[in-house]
Amino acid sequence: MEDTTVKLLGTKGSPFSHRAEVALRLKDVKFEFLHEDLAHKSDMLLRHNPIHKKVPVLVHGEKSIAESLIVIEYVDEAFEGYNILPSDPYERAMARFWARFIDDKVIPAFWMSCWTDGEIQKGFIAQSKETLTTLQRQLEGKKFFGGDSIGLVDLAGCMIAFWFAVLQEVAGINLLNEEDYPVLCRWAEDYCSVRAVSESLPDKSFLVAHFASKKEKMFATKAPLLSTKAGRPLPPPLKSNG
Repeated sequence: MEDTTVKLLGTKGSPFSHRAEVALRLKDVKFEFLHEDLAHKSDMLLRHNPIHKKVPVLVHGEKSIAESLIVIEYVDEAFEGYNILPSDPYERAMARFWARFIDDKVIPAFWMSCWTDGEIQKGFIAQSKETLTTLQRQLEGKKFFGGDSIGLVDLAGCMIAFWFAVLQEVAGINLLNEEDYPVLCRWAEDYCSVRAVSESLPDKSFLVAHFASKKEKMFATKAPLLSTKAGRPLPPPLKSNG
């Protein structure tokens, strides 16, 4: 008989691991969460994700699925129950588009707004405001990006809903606020209040301490916050995950 046990390899405090965990909870799938110390990666992680060596990784029996957005789609198709992606082909395509927009545009701009200063920071703040405004338009008239219930785009945006407030506190900036983004802030509260989500959120004080320590180490060692390859600044990795 095929082994159909479900294990999720992730890290404490990772928004990417959170995405996969919420998807499993929405589907009411029983699973074992295996915490990975990314400074000392386990043999299991290296065996199941030898290419990227990152988390999250979903292990379903003998099958391994890596990268958070791909894990979400696999969970949606492999297990019965709650529908994370819409059934309509066009709506599914749009959900994938906006999930990628969050990963490729929204998160990098906001992240760099928190870790830079001076004129460089001003440029990233301008980018971040533009991407957040674009994203907010997609929410107008809806409770969640997926309509009346959480979908792929909502899971992709989990970092906006919870982690952005922590980053702002540590960085001392006020980018995402109710005055400028009331729809996004209302959505963030609704998202975090869903049981499957709240049960998967890390402790806020843990995150504040984590990012504060990261910031202190960067400035203490004068580590470069930017890479100027090809003349363009690139964001440092949030964590070793995807």
